[in-house]
Amino acid sequence: MMMMMKMPWRRKSRSFHLQLQGAIGAIQSPFLFLFTNYCHSSTSTHEDARFLTNNFKSASFTRLHDAIASFNHVIHMNPLPSRVHFNRFLSALVKMKQYHTVLSMSKTIELLGMSHNLYSLSILINCFCHLHLVDFGFSVFGKMLKLGLEPDVVTFTTLINGLCIESKIEKAVEFFDDMVARGYQPDVYTYNTIINGNCKFGKTNVAIGLLKGMADRGCDPDVVTYGAIIDALCKDELVGEALELFSQMRNKGISPNVITYTSLIHGVCKLGQKNQALALMNEMVEQNILPNVYTFNVLIDALCKDGMVSEAQNTFNVMIQRGVEPDVITYTSLIDGLCISDQLKEALALLKEMVGRNISPDVFTFNILIDTLCKKGLVSNAQNIIKIMIQRCVEPNVVTYNSLMDGYCLCKQIDKARKVFDLMVINEIADIFSYNILINGYCKCKMIDDAKEIFDEMSHKGLVPDAVTYHTLIKGMFQAGRPQNAKELFKDMCSHGQQPNIVTFSIMIDGLCRQGNLDEALTLLKEMEKSQLKPNFVIYSSLINGMCKVGKINDAKELFSSLFEIGLQPDVCVYNAIMKGLCQQGLMDEAYKLFKDMEKVGCLPNNCCYNIIIQGFLKHEDLPKASELINEMVDKGFSGDDATTELVVHLSQNNNLILRLLKVRNERSAN
Repeated sequence: MMMMMKMPWRRKSRSFHLQLQGAIGAIQSPFLFLFTNYCHSSTSTHEDARFLTNNFKSASFTRLHDAIASFNHVIHMNPLPSRVHFNRFLSALVKMKQYHTVLSMSKTIELLGMSHNLYSLSILINCFCHLHLVDFGFSVFGKMLKLGLEPDVVTFTTLINGLCIESKIEKAVEFFDDMVARGYQPDVYTYNTIINGNCKFGKTNVAIGLLKGMADRGCDPDVVTYGAIIDALCKDELVGEALELFSQMRNKGISPNVITYTSLIHGVCKLGQKNQALALMNEMVEQNILPNVYTFNVLIDALCKDGMVSEAQNTFNVMIQRGVEPDVITYTSLIDGLCISDQLKEALALLKEMVGRNISPDVFTFNILIDTLCKKGLVSNAQNIIKIMIQRCVEPNVVTYNSLMDGYCLCKQIDKARKVFDLMVINEIADIFSYNILINGYCKCKMIDDAKEIFDEMSHKGLVPDAVTYHTLIKGMFQAGRPQNAKELFKDMCSHGQQPNIVTFSIMIDGLCRQGNLDEALTLLKEMEKSQLKPNFVIYSSLINGMCKVGKINDAKELFSSLFEIGLQPDVCVYNAIMKGLCQQGLMDEAYKLFKDMEKVGCLPNNCCYNIIIQGFLKHEDLPKASELINEMVDKGFSGDDATTELVVHLSQNNNLILRLLKVRNERSAN
């Protein structure tokens, strides 16, 4: 009877009800509350009923099941609880993030003929916004205005947040401006919502403008306001501006929180300022702000990537001492750092410790170890790690298999690498890196036709060769004595939209010079200069070597001298190239002068330098000079290569003093 008396209200609100019904229908809520299901069960005692009523009115429940039971009880009461009680109850469900349930219950309440008020409609708007249905939220907002209810700042803030959630940031700013134009005064929560939204979508300047506007409206920013902008500035690598804002924040008496410090630490780490990051961490601790696991992870990862593994381990120890539990990211970063610094045993020990703490390694953790083992040629150990990985139900991915392929190629086990590759192709997980690894492996094994076959197969699989693919195969063709194929690949690369870079030209010019095609190499140099690419020292070394090879020593000397004229300081490779040429031409005085001039200009001779100049003197049977340089070479920690030793052995038939000298020096160096 009560429902029939209140039916006229239901008819008046029909359009709003249809909007809600449409939304709830789209959501497919599992909770459609049928009054008849509850009835007045004979098992429900008076005490149970009182408990359910009190539970509803106080909204003191933690389980959804209890809330539903209470709701199903009170909707059969006569009289019904007030709208205030229903609103408090629904608000509690919103805090539990039961948005679908709230919408379904609101529909039931409406069917009971209970009028909406500002608070109940605001609850609906909030639910729609959290469910990414902001348009429905605006429908409710329109209904609110039609009913003559005055929306408050919270309503506007909720809708602004809904727009931001759905990435409609321009509309959010527009609605914010409309709110201000209507005479509403945004509070700090409104500003934080719109500022955070702009920061998330890279509109940091808009956010800073809004921050400045807060002061004009007499609204004080808080730690959340500053934190959002500081985080955005750090992500944009504008750390200087972030630090200025950080100082401004503290000058206003606003204490930074862990999120703000973490953003700054992340920002300075990205710029390589590890000492400043450590200083910020110490400052946090002094301010009694406990860094969380994310803060520690950011710093540990940055230190490891920068090779500061001992500092990372110290930070890890501080983390443990302060009771912050490490997670999989912490251990993975440390394992990566240890692998990079060639501390494989320590990395494996850390894996064991990680498992001992019941922290499951993920695919990234395993891949780091597998890749390191493969690069060291310990492929069988890597296979054991993969077995452990599978036993722990961690699925190997394309990176895992690529590392294994690379390991086989490094060990010259090309057949095993091919088996892994074929398996990847069958399972359709082979990527461009897989093809590049196998092509490189075939080239290293001088199986150039197999490499070309894999290259041709790429296009059939819909994969476009990248610069690395072309570089690997072009270099392989030159090394196989097939310059024509290399040149064809270079043309193919250009015609398929792959712009040659400095590495491409270096490989081509070096290959042509080694084949004695100096003119073609110089032509390519001109093409390179036209494309506004500046030659590097690798190219200059190749050209000098090429000139010397065809007997153009004067051209080589001229090119070498020109480097100083254009303001370039030749590196050790360039010096080696010109010295080798001078020695081959018997110009030992010039070669020796150049050798001695190196240190004067700050270019220290390396092992290769000493062997070139020593071999030069040995070939011209200047044994005293060769002996003097052998002494000097070994004193500096270098040693004779096979070619030097072979020359000494050959000359020892006439003078065994130098052989004894080299032998003694090498033994001393080894000890």
